Amino acid sequence: MSLKFHWFLPTNGGDGRHVVGGGHGVSAGAAGRPATVPYLGQIARSAEQLGFEAALTPTGAWCEDAWVSTAMLSSLSERLKFLVAFRPGLTAPFLAAQMAGTFQNLSGGRLLLNVVTGGESHEQRMFGDFLDKDGRYERADEFLHIVRALWRGETVTFSGKHHSVEDAHLAQRPDPLPEIYFGGSSPAAGKVAAKHADVYLTWGEPPAAVAEKIDWIKGLAKEEGRELRFGIRLHTIARDTSEAAWAEADRLLAGIDDEQIRKVQEGLKRSESVGQQKMLELNGGSKEGLEIHPNLWAGVGLVRGGAGTAMVGSHSEIADLVEQYVAVGIEEFVLSGYPHLEESYWFGEGVLPELTRRGLWQHPAPQVATSAAVPFGAAGGSRAAS
Repeated sequence: MSLKFHWFLPTNGGDGRHVVGGGHGVSAGAAGRPATVPYLGQIARSAEQLGFEAALTPTGAWCEDAWVSTAMLSSLSERLKFLVAFRPGLTAPFLAAQMAGTFQNLSGGRLLLNVVTGGESHEQRMFGDFLDKDGRYERADEFLHIVRALWRGETVTFSGKHHSVEDAHLAQRPDPLPEIYFGGSSPAAGKVAAKHADVYLTWGEPPAAVAEKIDWIKGLAKEEGRELRFGIRLHTIARDTSEAAWAEADRLLAGIDDEQIRKVQEGLKRSESVGQQKMLELNGGSKEGLEIHPNLWAGVGLVRGGAGTAMVGSHSEIADLVEQYVAVGIEEFVLSGYPHLEESYWFGEGVLPELTRRGLWQHPAPQVATSAAVPFGAAGGSRAAS
């Protein structure tokens, strides 16, 4: 068994040495490192070198456009895939299928798609989308039905409640077909995931809660005659020792003031996302009691929408927590940290080798063996006079 690990591209206002908030209709706040192509390219190349499979790129009014950003970055790496988040309904199905095909074919098969229906009606209206939450899931169902049929090479005529196409056929199909990642904790989300997703994503709840969600989705998928893989979205604070990791968590927490928490929590409470409400329950809007499971910390969610929990601990402790998630059915991990560049190395050079020793992970690219050279080393043990 080899697990898959993905990293994150902080196009949401940039990156920094403190938690950069934002998402789900909340302002991203200040960041010390703008989301420039050179900096994002550093993160992408580092993630690729360390063995991460792909990089998630977010979508929404609070960040740069994911399609454009990743298209610009794809030429700066060789193997790294891009898990592009996008919102069905804001782009017509045929155009989205064509865009995905173009990206896949020109990048050499390095596109994965994270379908996001949108959990905040007030943010959706900024894009001209006035459907309610249930309507957005209905539309996503139609959208994915059309797109998958086009990718299969079918000529599609479809008339639905939200989308209609006539004699639609792709001249250039994506090869290979991009995998669909889909999340959501509501009943409507579960139905769409069961019908269309290749990988169901959940945010970082404790392992027992994740197990319940996986069982729920497995049951729905079985009704559709399908099987899915399962992934989890988390942050990480990995260090050589547990004490150093928790000291870093304390430092991040010290950089968040109570007024900032109050404002962000008020904004996030407007969210219609069941998953977001769960994140709020886990952190309780307070700096107290944030270790909600051994080595699982809910502090990030105090000021950041979406994924709000982090694995915190020594490399072996985080590997232990990874194994707990694997035991309930998780196969893929979508991770991030602050700053994203440095944290990718803490995890990639600390936790991933530990998982290799445990037989759970291997680098996706062949490793080239090298031997270190010692400058001016004496081959025969003697030294020339100088």
